[in-house]
Amino acid sequence: MDFSVKIAQELNLNLDFVRNTIELLNEGASIPFIARYRKEATGSMDEVMVLRLKERFNQLIELEDRRSVILHSIEEQGKLTDELKEKIEKAETMYELEDLYLPYKPKRKTRASIAKEKGLEPLAMRLYTQENGNVEEWAKPFINEEKGVNNIDEALDGAIDILAEFITEHEITRTKLRKLFIQKSMIVSKVITGKEGEGNKYEIYFDNKELIRKISSHRLLAMLRGENEGYLRVKVEPDEEEALD
Repeated sequence: MDFSVKIAQELNLNLDFVRNTIELLNEGASIPFIARYRKEATGSMDEVMVLRLKERFNQLIELEDRRSVILHSIEEQGKLTDELKEKIEKAETMYELEDLYLPYKPKRKTRASIAKEKGLEPLAMRLYTQENGNVEEWAKPFINEEKGVNNIDEALDGAIDILAEFITEHEITRTKLRKLFIQKSMIVSKVITGKEGEGNKYEIYFDNKELIRKISSHRLLAMLRGENEGYLRVKVEPDEEEALD
């Protein structure tokens, strides 16, 4: 497949120069060699631009290879609809592809699949609607000792396992949550109790919270060093209200 047009558009480069550079790369020429000795073929691209072009070319190859594997896998399962095929063919990132494939990916046995075998999926879907009502009353009809559901708590736990897997495999939900984590999550660091003295060089991070998309790289690296050295506990917190919306 010819990715030259897409790369030329994305990097704002001359199409012929892109094609020439890809050809040189495919022939095994190194980036320094191309930048120094093939200026007439590349339009005098420097090493940085040749590297960017190479990386994007490799990304597109990997994306196309993965797309083919996913289409083949879903087709073999007999679940490849025209609508799904179109979505997969239009996906432009690996994230999009994997989100689309996730519900069809062959699975090992999970807590959710075990709960489904116990007949708890209808209860899970009722919980998903978030309608008002007594969830314990909803769960009572699903108690079945023969299937291993011995009480209300076990019925609700199994339904929640199904719900958790359903949400993580839902394409739109995953996309929204990923965007939420990138845009609005906070990175939080706290000192580990008893490490205040030893870890005093990380004192400014002992009780720190800041927006992850605005944190500087040197501050993030300092937090992670503090965590690796055993002085800090670091976690990412999303906006819970928006995540549950």
